[in-house]
Amino acid sequence: MLVKERMSRHPITIKPETSLYDALRIMRESKIRRLPVLDEDGKLVGIVLEKDLLYASPSPATSLSVYELNYLISRIKVEDLMTKNVITVAEDCPLEEAARIMVDNDIGGLPVMRGDTLVGMITESDLFKIFLELLGARTWGLRVTIKIREGKGVLARLTQEIAVREGNIVSLGTFWGDDPTIREIAFKVQGLDRPTIEEIVTNLDAEIVDIRDT
Repeated sequence: MLVKERMSRHPITIKPETSLYDALRIMRESKIRRLPVLDEDGKLVGIVLEKDLLYASPSPATSLSVYELNYLISRIKVEDLMTKNVITVAEDCPLEEAARIMVDNDIGGLPVMRGDTLVGMITESDLFKIFLELLGARTWGLRVTIKIREGKGVLARLTQEIAVREGNIVSLGTFWGDDPTIREIAFKVQGLDRPTIEEIVTNLDAEIVDIRDT
């Protein structure tokens, strides 16, 4: 799956000369936490986060009058606060690569580019939704997590055991365990009961970590 399949298209953008107050208002009205900044030619020149704007807001401990504060803040523009060296991804970037970039750089969103043109945004919220879909969080079934020794054909054996019993796998994910020789497999299946799943796991010489109806 690629970024372009799950990104938010036509992102809301602002210009460098947008005021701090206007940028905050746009974020709150649109319920977003970051705004790409485009120059008059439509080129991406920065990104500003809600926390950047809030940190630039006045402290209650200041000795300035409300009139002085309003005057000073009205002069603050987005270009004074934005991050200029923006990390971006191309629209054909794999989703897992975009997630890795976010984690490695401790950022919550990435502008998505088609050449030099901004075409979307991919954020941590988009990835959370994909995670829910991957693990079948909104689909009914018997949710099972097993530990099994890493090896060739492990997943094939599991899916074959379920298929011959006419079970339907609605989600499946694999994860590394504490021991690098062990894999944890989480899957959700319909059409099979607990005793059947327990039989399958025994045949695979695996261990059930968790099993529940969801």
